[in-house]
Formats: sequence, structure tokens, C-alpha cells
Amino acid sequence: MIDTRTAPYAALLLRSALGIMFIAHALLKILVFTPEGAVGFFASLGVPGWLAYPTMGAELIGGLLLVTGIHTRIVSLTLVPVLIGSLVLAHGGNGWLFTNENGGWEYPLFLTIAALGLALLGDGAYSAAKLFASKGQALCRRVETSVNAA
Repeated sequence: MIDTRTAPYAALLLRSALGIMFIAHALLKILVFTPEGAVGFFASLGVPGWLAYPTMGAELIGGLLLVTGIHTRIVSLTLVPVLIGSLVLAHGGNGWLFTNENGGWEYPLFLTIAALGLALLGDGAYSAAKLFASKGQALCRRVETSVNAA
């Protein structure tokens, strides 16, 4: 049984951890490996190097959206192909353990499942989406009250 009192906080923890992970991976590619290095790495995997740019953008923007809790379900599902690409193209042939040389596929698989779980859970507590929605609902109630009073 789901505890409806704590489930929103579980979604918050998962959303924050996954978002921070995506931001960290984007910044690793941008600041450490450099975009040109990421392009070279993608090309070494046999995929067009230019795919590094949308990947870095998806990781950075998607991570920020997850941390803030904006469109969590859609963002989580949108990031699944990035994770599957990492799983299949970069880590799939390196064995199970992520501690293997060049990283195995256990971590990308776990992150893929976490993203799918978050898509099922939704925003959770302290999401910007809920903050904006509650302010919008309050504004609608005030307008409705004003109209009814007139």
C-alpha cells in the first residue's frame, strides 16, 4: 500500500537525485571533457558526433526541470532515450558492474528504471509546477469571487 502522506516526499527525493545526476553528467561533458571532446567520444561510438550537443542540452535542461519539478513526467520520459543510448552505446559491452573498465551497464540501467518510476510518480512535494498551479487557482478564486460579488 502507498502511504499518501510520504509518497510526495519520495518523489521529491527521486526527482532531485535524478535531476542532479543529469546536471552533473552534462557539466562533466561541457566543463571537463569539453563539447569537442564529447563530440569525439560520440563519434568513437559510431554515432554522429553532433548528437553530443542535443545530449548535453537534454541532460542539463532536463536535470534543471527535474530539480525544480516542472513537467516531471514528460521530462523523465524524454530523458529515457538518452539513458538507453548510454546503456547500449557506451556501457552495454563493458559487463554488468559499473566498476568495470569504461563502466558497465548496471548504473545506466538503474537510472533508466528510476526515470520510468519517476514518470509514474509525478512531481512530488515542493515542485514549481504545484506552486504555480496553486497560485493560479488562488487567482482564479479571487477573480470568481470578484465577479460573483459584482
